[in-house]
Amino acid sequence: MEPAIPDGIDDIDDVWLSQAMGSPVRAVNIEDIGTGVGMIGAIYRATLDGDGPDTVVIKLPGLDETARFTAQILRLNIREVGFYRELAVESPIRVPHCHFCAVDVETHQFVLVLEDVGSYRTVSQIEGMGRADAEQAVDELAAWHAHWWGAAGPIVKRGTAMSIRDPIYPMLLPPVFSDGWAKVRGAMSVPPSVEMVADGWVEALPHMLGSLGTTPSTLVHGDYRADNMFFDDDGRVVLLDFQVIGESMPVGDLAYFVTGSLAPATASEIEPGLYERWLRALASEGVPESEIDGMWDIYRGAVLFCVCYPMIAGAGMDLTDERQRGLLAATFERFERAADELSLPDLL
Repeated sequence: MEPAIPDGIDDIDDVWLSQAMGSPVRAVNIEDIGTGVGMIGAIYRATLDGDGPDTVVIKLPGLDETARFTAQILRLNIREVGFYRELAVESPIRVPHCHFCAVDVETHQFVLVLEDVGSYRTVSQIEGMGRADAEQAVDELAAWHAHWWGAAGPIVKRGTAMSIRDPIYPMLLPPVFSDGWAKVRGAMSVPPSVEMVADGWVEALPHMLGSLGTTPSTLVHGDYRADNMFFDDDGRVVLLDFQVIGESMPVGDLAYFVTGSLAPATASEIEPGLYERWLRALASEGVPESEIDGMWDIYRGAVLFCVCYPMIAGAGMDLTDERQRGLLAATFERFERAADELSLPDLL
């Protein structure tokens, strides 16, 4: 018997978990592991007694009303459950095994019960990723992009992903961005170059969306960053969070990864090399070179577009929480580097 989608963590008991896991289990402990980490979802670790794994991770809708609204309007929960149901089995990047998932397409209430990969090595996004890990992450990102190259359209039609050309983006992003920007700039210091870019971002949005919506396109992860990765015992990426998978030009994933996950000094040193490495990896995976030439200016525009991530996330974050505030501060420091070195104000 399949369990009902819970309203919250208090609805998850031994009976519910046994139904989800397919065998009798008892929850020894359930702890919140998402505070200060998850921006949209609420994340818990359940320690189990019984057949099967000792622990699992449970993901539910976030508690913040702004975050829940964003998740509903952008179909984030539907996308993530759809990924685990339809696409996880063919992902070229390792993802956690999904023991159980369900979503109500009317209410957007959802639940995921996932393999706990927390024992693998992590890299703090605030501290930033080093060269070797970044190169590994870029190689695997290229394999992901190549796997679904030119093939994301049917996934969008099934509702498991959203195209960057979807009319919801030009409708929703300006007000959500503006609300987040107002909250963030009122709560913390923002570098002047980031302020300049943020102030002109909404006006530049149509051009950015048009650029990212051209061909060639592929399935993009949409939130490819250090906090969504583990590295297994062989040094390979284990990837999390598939709420914003979509169809667009693939450089957006690379731009967000480099800008958000590398310390400024590291990004300054290896950004051009990572870009070229990604192109070579795509070609080695069989992507025609004619389809990936001349993407650098689109890459710069993608970095500009990615300024929306901290603003939208900030709208639903508790900026009194030290880690969430620290993550935003580190992100703005990195966008300051990008704004200066990539001449982002020139794109406004």
